[in-house]
Amino acid sequence: MKIIATNRKARRDYEILETYEAGIELRGTEVKSLRTRGCSIEEAFGRIENEEVFIYNLNIPEYEKSFYFRSAPKRTRKLLLHKKEIKRLIGLTAQRGLTLIPLKIYFNDKNFVKIEISLAKGKLLYDKRRKIKEAIVNREVTREMKRFNKKR
Repeated sequence: MKIIATNRKARRDYEILETYEAGIELRGTEVKSLRTRGCSIEEAFGRIENEEVFIYNLNIPEYEKSFYFRSAPKRTRKLLLHKKEIKRLIGLTAQRGLTLIPLKIYFNDKNFVKIEISLAKGKLLYDKRRKIKEAIVNREVTREMKRFNKKR
């Protein structure tokens, strides 16, 4: 599995509830562009329309060596999921505050481009602060335990 891009902000800004693996409907030379230059998924998000899942603001740059099959870098792309998964996502995203966020894009073992999307709920500012505070406390506790064990 070769990872093309990861969304580092997703785990910090959202609480990940479920993850799904989906294929992406690509056109022309977009796969070649992904192999050479990668992409940006920081601002990308998913939306369900007419029982189909689409991803918006996924930036795949144009392939420099192509002349004919150029496509817009931030065009809307369809995600390929099973009907059962789509119906589950429709029911869950109808709830207040849940959204579809891409976590990473990668080539799987068969060289197909896959995207890992997650059903996520946005974190509030005080949740983020509490998590940072817990990490600092845990770090200090482990540091003190190491120092205590060295003295013995």
